[in-house]
Amino acid sequence: MKSFRQSAPRPKKSTLVIGPKAVLEALGSGMPLDRIYLDQKAFGPAVQQIRKSAAERSVPILMVPFAKLDSFHVEGHEGCVAQKARVRYQELQDVISWVVDRGETPLFLILDGITDVRNIGGIARTAYCTGVHAIIIPDKGVGALQEDAILTSAGALEKITVCRVNSLLKAIDELHLNGIQVLASVMRSGVSISQADLTQPVAILLGGEEKGIYPALLKAADQQVHIPMAGDFDSLNVSVATGMMLYEAMKQRSHG
Repeated sequence: MKSFRQSAPRPKKSTLVIGPKAVLEALGSGMPLDRIYLDQKAFGPAVQQIRKSAAERSVPILMVPFAKLDSFHVEGHEGCVAQKARVRYQELQDVISWVVDRGETPLFLILDGITDVRNIGGIARTAYCTGVHAIIIPDKGVGALQEDAILTSAGALEKITVCRVNSLLKAIDELHLNGIQVLASVMRSGVSISQADLTQPVAILLGGEEKGIYPALLKAADQQVHIPMAGDFDSLNVSVATGMMLYEAMKQRSHG
């Protein structure tokens, strides 16, 4: 049976920054941007500057057909439209330092390839309720943290800290340098989540339901963990699995 995915709703005009000049000004002022849509045939000094500034701020650029930009129904876009971020992203090292300075034991989530905004929203909601210090996401290959995700999270995405990085591998290196172990959530290999020591500084790495965790990230993890299941089934929903692991972490830490 063929499956169909709902197309993403068109963003509200009030959330858009329209035209290369306005986008450059937004980048220069530090306005949080979720992503930039750029005509795939665009070129010139302004485009080069947008690319440079976006890379410095880890704002993803999506190269799209001109028709995609027209579908926003805004005038004067000149092949460039940016979407304002509802979430204010933080630098990973700044967050780690803040957690340690408070005398708390770091607990992070790393999301790899999770594109369903409902799952992201559900994960954020549970993360906020279980004391996760920050969610780490890549600048590409993750669902937009916009209206639907925020609604599903019941507003948690606007409360919990989110770190957006241009490389999850580099983020794992940074976590390791700060003494934070990375536990990769997998189907059946590794140890049961209840046997893992979640009282130590840890980051739990989660992959998308279709492809799982990228092999290089899996290799970089310190340990693989799984959730035992009584029935013979492919997998748990990633949001549900996250909740089970985080409540195990909260239980261990409350008894520590």
